[in-house]
Amino acid sequence: MKHSSSRLVTTIVDTLATTGCYVGPSLLSDGLTLRLSERLQWLESEGALQAAKVGRSSGARMNSSIRGDTTLWLDDAPQDEAEAAAVRVIDELREAVNQTLFLGAFETELHYAHYPPGAGYAQHVDRFGDDDARVVSLVFYLNQHWAQDDGGQLAIYEPAGALLQRVAPHAGTMVAFLSERFPHEVLAASKPRLSLTGWMRRRSPPRTR
Repeated sequence: MKHSSSRLVTTIVDTLATTGCYVGPSLLSDGLTLRLSERLQWLESEGALQAAKVGRSSGARMNSSIRGDTTLWLDDAPQDEAEAAAVRVIDELREAVNQTLFLGAFETELHYAHYPPGAGYAQHVDRFGDDDARVVSLVFYLNQHWAQDDGGQLAIYEPAGALLQRVAPHAGTMVAFLSERFPHEVLAASKPRLSLTGWMRRRSPPRTR
């Protein structure tokens, strides 16, 4: 790991340890972010993404009034070099998180997310009530040339409900937070909104998405 990346990993881990939520520069380089953005746009144009569902397993269902994105899990697609590079970087962060926070996160799951204009995701918490597998949530924004009035912010709330922060989805911005603590929602945008999103997880039985 490059020295500058090592410093950023330390900053992210320290912030998670003190506040539980990091918003700032991405661990993914500008060049890698651009390659992932282009890859996601190509996959979307090829019809590889599917409408996301709410809930899980047999209870999962599509409900565009709650969640309007399309997704593709990285383990459901042949990994190209950019995806493999991103996984390596994120796994290095996961190892550092484990060494400091002892969360027992032994795997990472990642998916591309594409929100068409007008789509969002209603307020929710990433951890299911009966499943503590997800421990750290991650978002890497892939949107080039994003303007403030394009919308699409991630609204993050304190556990008690007060608004903590709204994050514009600029390429080069990363969000990481403890999955059980922070309700959040994706606000509608006026143009397509792209991200690589995922979770550091404890090991668990195979899951149905």
